[in-house]
Amino acid sequence: MMTKYGSRLFDQVFVRSGPIRWLVVGGTLLIAAIAVGAVLMAQNFRERALRNSGRELENTVLMLAHHFDQQLQDFAVIQKDFVDHVRAIGVASAEDYRKRLSGQDIHRMLRSKIEALPYMGGVNVIDADGNLINSSTMWPAPKVNMADRAYFRTFRYDPQSPDVLIEPLHSRVSGAWTILIVRKILGPNGEFLGVVGRGIEPANFEKFFASVVLGEGATISMLHRDGTLLARYPHSSELMGRNFKTGPFAHQRVFGLDHFAGRFMSPVDGEDRLISSHALPHFPILMMATTTRAAALTDWREQIGILISVAASSALAIAGVLIAIVRKLLEQHRLSRQRLTLEKQRLDRAVNNMTQGLLLFDAEQRLVVCNERYIEMYGLSPEVVKPGCSFYDIIAHRRATGSLTGDIDDYVARVLHDIHARNSMVVDTADGRSIQILNEPLADGGWVATHEDITERRRIEERITHLAHYDALTDLPNRTMFHEHLRAKLAAIADGEEIAVHYIDIDEFKGVNDALGHLVGDELLKSVAAKLSYCADAGDFVARLGGDEFAVVQSAVTSPDQVTDLVARIFQAIRTPFDCMGHHLTTDASIGIALAPGHGTALDQILKNADMAMYAAKSAGRRTYRFFEPEMDAKVRERRQLEIDLRHAIAEGGLEVYYQPCLGLKDDRITGCEALVRWRHPERGMVSPAEFIPIAEDTGLINEIGEWVLATACRDAASWPDDLRLAVNVSPVQFKSGTLALKIMAALAASNLPASRLELEITEAVLIRDDDTALAILHQLRAIGVRIALDDFGTGYSSLSYLHRFPFDKIKIDRCFVEDIAGPDGSASIVQAVVSLAAARRMTTTAEGVETEEQQRLLRTLGCSEMQGYLFSAAKPADKMLELFAAHRDRLAQRNGEEGRRREAG
Repeated sequence: MMTKYGSRLFDQVFVRSGPIRWLVVGGTLLIAAIAVGAVLMAQNFRERALRNSGRELENTVLMLAHHFDQQLQDFAVIQKDFVDHVRAIGVASAEDYRKRLSGQDIHRMLRSKIEALPYMGGVNVIDADGNLINSSTMWPAPKVNMADRAYFRTFRYDPQSPDVLIEPLHSRVSGAWTILIVRKILGPNGEFLGVVGRGIEPANFEKFFASVVLGEGATISMLHRDGTLLARYPHSSELMGRNFKTGPFAHQRVFGLDHFAGRFMSPVDGEDRLISSHALPHFPILMMATTTRAAALTDWREQIGILISVAASSALAIAGVLIAIVRKLLEQHRLSRQRLTLEKQRLDRAVNNMTQGLLLFDAEQRLVVCNERYIEMYGLSPEVVKPGCSFYDIIAHRRATGSLTGDIDDYVARVLHDIHARNSMVVDTADGRSIQILNEPLADGGWVATHEDITERRRIEERITHLAHYDALTDLPNRTMFHEHLRAKLAAIADGEEIAVHYIDIDEFKGVNDALGHLVGDELLKSVAAKLSYCADAGDFVARLGGDEFAVVQSAVTSPDQVTDLVARIFQAIRTPFDCMGHHLTTDASIGIALAPGHGTALDQILKNADMAMYAAKSAGRRTYRFFEPEMDAKVRERRQLEIDLRHAIAEGGLEVYYQPCLGLKDDRITGCEALVRWRHPERGMVSPAEFIPIAEDTGLINEIGEWVLATACRDAASWPDDLRLAVNVSPVQFKSGTLALKIMAALAASNLPASRLELEITEAVLIRDDDTALAILHQLRAIGVRIALDDFGTGYSSLSYLHRFPFDKIKIDRCFVEDIAGPDGSASIVQAVVSLAAARRMTTTAEGVETEEQQRLLRTLGCSEMQGYLFSAAKPADKMLELFAAHRDRLAQRNGEEGRRREAG
């Protein structure tokens, strides 16, 4: 701030100096002119932004009105063609209408018309009693009655009703909110015969609305001329069907005009909005686009920010020039007097703000300079440690205050002995700190001493050294220290003794992480580490190798009992339940053991053998241990050879696709088939999928196999009857690629198989591994019409939560529940619970592994939808499927005929 003297001088310069006064007045006027100009430009920019936004809304609704008018006219042509067809075939009565228009030939005709317009939805035909008698989307048509619908009553009971009505309602076919476009059909004498109509879900319009980019805060709506909201983006379920013509006059007049552009407060969110609407030329529908005034002025605010910045910068530049001139006059006469004081202050500030304590002594060992940091570091008195004090007196004062231990004369002699050369020393204080002292000699015989507290640095260095050899989570030795220890032990094995290397892998640890989170998993690892350390003897070495893998080096082993005793202690310890952050957890382990020198003396060899023994324990069902055996190495090579053969089979087309049919339990009809990959090895014969699928998933080959199976199965299924679905299994590994949805769409396009006939079967492992990503992919597939089935239900984690988060089409009941369904304490209650749960969420159920008629009977009684298994048919190659379908249809027709004859005879 300016001093009083400076203020007086400032006043004198500006009041008594005429040229400078006029300069200030001129600069002030110039700044005022800049401000006025900025305000006028801001107002002009604001009006232009509002006009541009309104023009964009008008262009948008005009484009949308013409687009949807053309689409609806296309559908009106289909309706009119259908009416002409009714008249052409001579339908004369409601009964004749019902009989002649409910056949499959009419279904095919409607379907062919719709296929010519791929963006149109299905066409439904309703008779005079309101019954749905035909549909372009399904055959046969479901039993639905529309007699109570407002549009139907209008057509039937009001002779003056228009030929076409548009009405939003909840569809009884799909169960979703639907915009219905219906046309009445009259007989030759004007009698009411029925209705032909099409239901369009608002989502079909809203998807197109979403492609029109209007910016944040904008909305696009489709409304009936009577004020009813038909579709809206962003979507709002609670607004659908609401009538907006009941509001103020300013809102009502929008529905009476073919075109409207203006601005009013929105009845939906209360925002001040720009609005533009345009009526469809041939239909009683309005397209409306709105945006908030705040959104319309977004660019304007950016322009204003720039304008204000420029104006302010200009004003500040002018003011800065004026101030610079005045300050130059005020500062020049004070600079010379302040320079010396300022330099002294800077030096004092620098010295007293050093992180080290600083002392400057002259040749007489007298103190010249001492900073505050030195006083604070040792807790000394400034009255004692001050310029002129001798070096000896300072050390004596430190001894008296307790910051120095030992003899004063010895310490002084040790420092002064090497004072002629640069030297460094570290001393420890009585309170446990480490101080580094650096003495720098001066040419006049004095010296500069700096004192730096390096206690924390030493601790960090010790911590870094510790972390380089110890695990940060469990504080056990890490892999590096484990290798160093084992290498030293291998080099010093005594005669008659062995070293046992235990590789320990915690079973199902990933499930704990996925289900309960990494914090709980870390607590479990720390608890396991503590138990392992407790189990080990004094000469044993326990380490964490990473993840959920631990190792124990057991030295001086003289008998196998020592090894098995340690293993028994380890199992007993880690099988004891752990309390981890409030969770009561039990765990187990797979342990592999290699003995040196019997199983090798080289570090890499003994580690490899222990690792193979551990994987052998995992393969044996986990929760056990295995000693290394030479045959394990052979199994590893065999698995490697199987992997090589599998790669060759993929490249040379050595895989086949078999299909296992699925049978409906209500009508005994085949509902579809599940595609299963088979491998016919030239030497081994048929290789079980249980052998090569895990290899494919571990190596990533499952992506190539899955893509080939999908393409092949879609191509084969395209030749099946239209009512049969294709089920294809998808591995969790395939979801990681990120292109699964694109590959499925490519396979459907290449085979011309409708997406509604494809059903993907996934396991809960897909959702456990990458929950959000997997759900996003599933929603993409569901959006194109692909059905999703949850396989092996009830055998994984969090099944009910996934059923809540994603609406599966089907639940597959695992064969483990079907095997003992007929037993006295069997799983019938579990199956019943799954069937009830699925029915409540409108899902079907398929039971796997049905092999007996008793199982089939119980599943039918429990309400299960479908079954598959050897009782009906094993998996068959593609060339046998058409024969199977034909033979089953013949048997089913023969059985139905016999049942009909028995009913007639009875």
